[in-house]
Amino acid sequence: MVTTAAYREFFEAIAAAAGSLTGLLFVALTVTQRRNLEKGPEVIQQVRAAAALLAFVNALSISLFGLAPGMGVRWPAAVLGVIGLMFAAAGTRSILSSPTTARQRSRQLGLLNLLVLIFGTDLVTGIILIVNSHNGNALDVLTDALVVSLLVGIARAWEFVGDWDTGFLASLSVLTNHQAGMLSQRAVHGSGQPADGTVESADGTGQPAAPEASDPQR
Repeated sequence: MVTTAAYREFFEAIAAAAGSLTGLLFVALTVTQRRNLEKGPEVIQQVRAAAALLAFVNALSISLFGLAPGMGVRWPAAVLGVIGLMFAAAGTRSILSSPTTARQRSRQLGLLNLLVLIFGTDLVTGIILIVNSHNGNALDVLTDALVVSLLVGIARAWEFVGDWDTGFLASLSVLTNHQAGMLSQRAVHGSGQPADGTVESADGTGQPAAPEASDPQR
């Protein structure tokens, strides 16, 4: 299988990005492990770290084999597809058997579904290229899967390092809560009085606001 100059440039870019991100992930794994050493291993953190590493290694390995003379991406894509699907199956079993909440479980299963899609694409396109090495459509789909693999690895590494959710709905929830908090603070400062109805006396202490005296002539 002979790759064109355009594919070689693409594989070089993917390999450089995946190599750099893999090195940064190793540093993050070391720092996070030291910081959370007393908490013990957690299934969710382990799945996030392993998923990010596997996504980066997938893009890095296929790209490097694509640059190797006479090797091509056919067999590496098929082999990594099988490895990735086996990891997804093992991760699903670990998540379902772990004492996690339903929300946490659904998030991690969504992650594993993305990995199944990526590595399933690797396996199918790899088999197609083994049968017909001149199939350009399969190679195009495989290159798209490598880009998605990098993006998924970045998202899971971000979750692992900061223990944050990168989902769209979670981001909207954070932004909504932040804006609501700012509006409430502006309302309190604009009224000139605290929200609990206290007023500042001459000696600087907070006193409850006195009720208005009723007019006896009304």
